Amino acid sequence: MTSATTTTPDAATPHAAAHLGDPRPGGVGEAPRPLTLAVLLGSVRAGRLGPTVAAWFATLAQRRDDVRLDLVDPAALPHIASPAAGSVSPGDPGTNDAGTNDAGTNDVGTNDVGTPATRETVGRRLAAADGFVVVTPEYNHSYPAALKHLIDDYRQEWYAKPVGFVSYGGVSGGLRAVEHLRAVFAEQHAVTVRDSVSLHGVSAADFADGGRVAADGGTAAAVDLLLDRMSWWGRALRVARDSEPYA
Repeated sequence: MTSATTTTPDAATPHAAAHLGDPRPGGVGEAPRPLTLAVLLGSVRAGRLGPTVAAWFATLAQRRDDVRLDLVDPAALPHIASPAAGSVSPGDPGTNDAGTNDAGTNDVGTNDVGTPATRETVGRRLAAADGFVVVTPEYNHSYPAALKHLIDDYRQEWYAKPVGFVSYGGVSGGLRAVEHLRAVFAEQHAVTVRDSVSLHGVSAADFADGGRVAADGGTAAAVDLLLDRMSWWGRALRVARDSEPYA
């Protein structure tokens, strides 16, 4: 069964395009300044499902006109992903959890991690982002080591920015990983949003046309709610950072 944490308000890379508006547009008639959300893949394991989940998320985000997505894949960082440890290698297609090559059609949807990145280039992309969406599985009641390495490698890049979560796994749907990550990002002076998306017991087939996740309107609604929250916090915190640097 797939489900999503569609919690409602208490009162009631390739780049995947989409735009988050700034409440202070440049002038009358000008389009709001878009927000950039860096999508962080949590797993670097060969056979990972993360790129498929990220592609599905990006497809839904592209229906909106308020976000831009930038995929950040720790598997492209040689000092984080080690082929000797069973990680996907830069340029290798790998396989998905269903055991077949993940061909994908979206730029953020394949296991091919492309050209190796450097700590400096990734740092610049994180610094340029207005917020982050973490796409992560759950390993042993927590999150992957590669994701912790990525988070710990940077500091001010996370400051005063919102963080949302799309998790996947077995019975828990990755929720225990998310709860641990909230504390980690709080230590990095980031703001995690309450609403998240949780996918239970999924495989690559569930994201294909007609699959359980692809056909689930409730899960799509959870993605929209998450992006609504990211939009509000992203715009509010960007205005705050612009008016007074966070230090």
